[in-house]
Amino acid sequence: MRSDQVFALADCNSFYASCERVFRPDLAKTPIVVLSNNDGCVIARSYDAKPFVKMGEPFFQIRDKLRRHGIVPFSSNYALYGNLSERVMTILESAVARCERYSIDEAWLDFTGMPGDLEAFSRELRARVLRCTSIPVGIGIAPTKTLAKLANHTAKRLQAQTGGVVDIRDPFKRDWVLRNTAVKEVWGVGRRMTGHLESMGIRTAMDLAKADPRTLQQKFSVLVEKTSRELAGTPCLDLEEVEPPKQEICCSRAFGKRLTEIAPLKQAVATYVGRAAEKLRAQGSVCKRMRVSIRTGMFNPDEAQYAQGVLVELPFPTCDTRLMTRLAADAVGKIFRPGFRYSKAEVLLMDLRQPGEFTDDLFAHTQSVECDQLMSVMDKINDRWGRGTLRAASVPASPDWGMRRELMSQSYTTRLEELWTVRCN
Repeated sequence: MRSDQVFALADCNSFYASCERVFRPDLAKTPIVVLSNNDGCVIARSYDAKPFVKMGEPFFQIRDKLRRHGIVPFSSNYALYGNLSERVMTILESAVARCERYSIDEAWLDFTGMPGDLEAFSRELRARVLRCTSIPVGIGIAPTKTLAKLANHTAKRLQAQTGGVVDIRDPFKRDWVLRNTAVKEVWGVGRRMTGHLESMGIRTAMDLAKADPRTLQQKFSVLVEKTSRELAGTPCLDLEEVEPPKQEICCSRAFGKRLTEIAPLKQAVATYVGRAAEKLRAQGSVCKRMRVSIRTGMFNPDEAQYAQGVLVELPFPTCDTRLMTRLAADAVGKIFRPGFRYSKAEVLLMDLRQPGEFTDDLFAHTQSVECDQLMSVMDKINDRWGRGTLRAASVPASPDWGMRRELMSQSYTTRLEELWTVRCN
């Protein structure tokens, strides 16, 4: 890697909550929380909601507290979040030569060799994203990815003083950030690792930067060693412009209500197979094995509990939704037991390879060209007209067991019938 490398991390502020505010300007100064699947617990908070609500708090326990503090809850609207994320990423990618999408609301940018004032450029880029999408972002600039993550954290933590942009290429600024950041805030340092590091007297990011890398590798792992070197200013991590194919693909959802019959269970599993197969084809892979699991709720002592799964060997490497759905439905029949109230199902695609990577004998069956073409047509139709437009016959359009999202906002950007309307008096 180049010694003059410059990275920037652009991270959307309270992304899910910010998305909810885009088409609700009346909530610009109202605290917001976003709930997990089936309105279970809090998974996102606006900045002004954080003093009152903790991440992961169950919604049913905090209804009164939300009402008391004037906090507005929303069900997760992933279609809206994904669409606005794509708009933000398009703007970021158009501004630099190299970009790595790190998550739905974060992207690494390569500023290496760019002329001019990079801090001023970042402020202009931040303003452009806000103007075009109404999503606020923070940008951290540094010579390594780990330091850029730290700079971004500082930009958001000290929003009023920094204006959302922090450049710590200057050693004096870098040392200030390292000294004033707890080690638990360092990218890649989890709760358990924090305890181990603090027992060694490593309590700040500066302590970790000054620690002996070889000792950290021997005591922990190469990842911790690289983190220490990156904090000290030595680049160890480069951009990954092309995301490597996933080795496993999982689709798992809790039902909107308990299921006691096998028919709706098969419908749910067929739905999850269809979604997992879409992801499989999107990365150009095929699958040789999958696991199908069902279970009851596991936390109610008054309810009978049962969990079971089965491994399904596919006859040949495939991405055919029809074949996988049929075999998954058969698997449900093997593990279903009457008398239980089922709350969740899971489909896990395993042993994923690129076509041609599996070694079979000369006479082994393979997926036909006609099947490849059919799956391609199905994906194109669903891309254009919306997911589920073309689907397996066993997948209902609006199942009564579907995810409970009673507080979901409109799909302003993905459904014609839910477009934003403005009334003039």
